[in-house]
Amino acid sequence: MIPRIIMSTSSGSYHTPERIVQTLIHLLKCNIGTGLLGLPLAMKNAGLLVGPFSLLAIGILTVHCMVILLNCAHHLSQRYTVSFLLIITQLGFCSIYFIFMADNLQQMAEEAHLTSNTCQPRKILVPTPILDIRFYMLLLLPLLILLVFIQNLRVLSIFSTLANIATLGSMALIFEYIVQGIPDPRNLPLMASWKTFLVFFGTAIFTFEGVGMVLSLKNQMKHPQQFSFVLYLGMSLIIILYICLGTLGYMKFGSNTQASITLNLPNCWLYQSVKLMYSIGIFFTYALQFHVPAEIIIPVVISQVSESWALFAELSVRTALVCLTCVSAILIPRLDLVISLVGSVSSSALALIIPPLLELITFYPEDMSCVTIAKDIMISILGLLGCVFGTYQALYELIQPINHSIANSTGVYFYASSSPLLPPPM
Repeated sequence: MIPRIIMSTSSGSYHTPERIVQTLIHLLKCNIGTGLLGLPLAMKNAGLLVGPFSLLAIGILTVHCMVILLNCAHHLSQRYTVSFLLIITQLGFCSIYFIFMADNLQQMAEEAHLTSNTCQPRKILVPTPILDIRFYMLLLLPLLILLVFIQNLRVLSIFSTLANIATLGSMALIFEYIVQGIPDPRNLPLMASWKTFLVFFGTAIFTFEGVGMVLSLKNQMKHPQQFSFVLYLGMSLIIILYICLGTLGYMKFGSNTQASITLNLPNCWLYQSVKLMYSIGIFFTYALQFHVPAEIIIPVVISQVSESWALFAELSVRTALVCLTCVSAILIPRLDLVISLVGSVSSSALALIIPPLLELITFYPEDMSCVTIAKDIMISILGLLGCVFGTYQALYELIQPINHSIANSTGVYFYASSSPLLPPPM
């Protein structure tokens, strides 16, 4: 059976401008997720000079491969490969969302008595968690199950708008803080070691979370041929946002840059609201990312049951998939390394390896130019190298003994000291 997410078309009654705006909102929200908050640390792992240029190059290559993916997706022989990668990648994103939301809920709940009205740099010791982070994951589980029962992208666009508003508010507060009093950046290294650059690669690829949504978004447009304008406009804005936040965040916090930039913000009510708003945005984004694997798997399942059991089968599959992402998050609650691992394995395959190979397979019989062939081979090799070495580095760090002061990437523990610039003891 042909996956509905690739083949479906929309004949909705929206006027073209409204449909374009709706699609642009979806595209922006799908790419502004948890990976964005890790970009300052990604810049630290790459270097102040190498990081921004590498992120720009990866962004351009990713957009180019998105276009290739769109051009090749309608060829039957490649549909199932693309669908499989979409399922793995999007469910990986959803698992990471579980970790991010649970960790932020844990912090907000257990730091409430330490939060003040005065916004000063953090230099306190966060106490040992009262409730395990897995408790918060289980708390989120029924809410997310109810959310994914919503199937229509037009309805989800309402939640996407709410998510964009919440995310925009949190981004405004983050930028308002990091642009003030930036230290002299000349002391920061322009280039980091190759080992940390591998972690940067996985994080950077993961950050482009909307790769898996482009097929669905194009098919949901009334006039799919207009999607190119939406794609280039939306991704240009996203790449600029990525580079600005990553670079300014690293310049602001330097060697003390944490896995999530929210953890470098002062522990006061104003900046605690950033975590709340961003978590709300991620909560609604979960449904958008979940929509892709659900629309691929559910038609296959429904085709195997009678019509009277179709609704029950669909709801059961949606519930099971949410539970699967929750279990994955419970097993590995290490956000920074999971982001790098998912980025290195599935995101790099979907974003950089598969699209150029699909173009070679699909259009080679039509006498492709030597330049196009060489270009596709180089992009695939780059993606493959990043996948192999990035995966190795992420797995290596994942099996190392856990340092509880940094066990949860969004749960940073600041040690009391006379100077906020002193790092925690190792």
